[in-house]
Amino acid sequence: MKYEQQVGYRYPKGRFAMVSVYAFTGAAILASTIFSLLLFLSIDDNPMMQTLFGGLAIIFEAGKFYAWYEYGERRAHRNYTGAITALVFYLVLAAISIGGSIGGINSATNTAQSHISVEQAKVESYNRQIAAIDNQIELNNMAAQKYIEMERIATGVTRIQEQNKTLREEQQRLAMERDSLPPVAQGSVIGLIDSLAKAFGTTSSQAQLGLVVFLSILLDFFAAFFVGLIGEEQRFRHYYRRHGGITLATVRDIEMEPAGYLPHIKEDETSDLQHESVEPEAPKTLFEQVSDALKNHQVTCTKKAVAKQFRLSSEEVDKIFEELTELGLVGKKANNHYHWIGQAEAA
Repeated sequence: MKYEQQVGYRYPKGRFAMVSVYAFTGAAILASTIFSLLLFLSIDDNPMMQTLFGGLAIIFEAGKFYAWYEYGERRAHRNYTGAITALVFYLVLAAISIGGSIGGINSATNTAQSHISVEQAKVESYNRQIAAIDNQIELNNMAAQKYIEMERIATGVTRIQEQNKTLREEQQRLAMERDSLPPVAQGSVIGLIDSLAKAFGTTSSQAQLGLVVFLSILLDFFAAFFVGLIGEEQRFRHYYRRHGGITLATVRDIEMEPAGYLPHIKEDETSDLQHESVEPEAPKTLFEQVSDALKNHQVTCTKKAVAKQFRLSSEEVDKIFEELTELGLVGKKANNHYHWIGQAEAA
């Protein structure tokens, strides 16, 4: 197995590393679930339907990551048919989750964009009113020119000048209100979207869609990576306890040691101080562990029970039972069922 090579050069990850992994995994799963909830809750305004759709979103998210964990478990045990089945389930649920994340992130981005659009619309409204006053003043000036040509300055031009004065005062008031508006604060996300649109020569809406899809896929794969990492570490710890010659308590002691600590150096120094050498007890092989378990009736003498107890593949179980049969420790009944004979009866 691949863990046999790892036992020789690494220990199980320490407490800090595992706490960090669990924290990253929980944060990624929580974020993905929230974005999926934003999409599913917007389907219907009925509180009952929102509760149902919200529960459906949570079930999909939990099932998705469990399917990915199960995929790693089955692949590690060489159950490739089961691994493909789990992978198909994960891909289907991941597609739903990515769609939910796209909807949630896109909704949040649109909200920020709409706020900026509202503020810009206020400024544009003031600009249109000021421009309309400019046009009215221009028309009044043209009318005043006609009155001058008709030599009706006293009656026509004076009235038009008073109107223009009123219009300019109104124009100044509108300009002051426009300038007193708070500046439109462009968020970092909107700035990023505009920069991407300019960089790729596309529209802001297309750049926004591309960014949202990228972030949704990245979030989903980020969470899946850490879920797979947790499963891989759990399998390695189990193998390390079974075949590395140490117990769970020893693993915990190793986790508490400072970085760079090497247990064999400490043992050598203790041995030199006591001026005596103690040969460490060699760890039992897998064959010896299975033999002891069958001898002490800790497990029934069947391939299925042994494989489940020691988490072995079918090839490994077949090989062990062949060796036990050759040594006369295990016999085979007429119904092809195995039974324990032991050394005394075999002799």
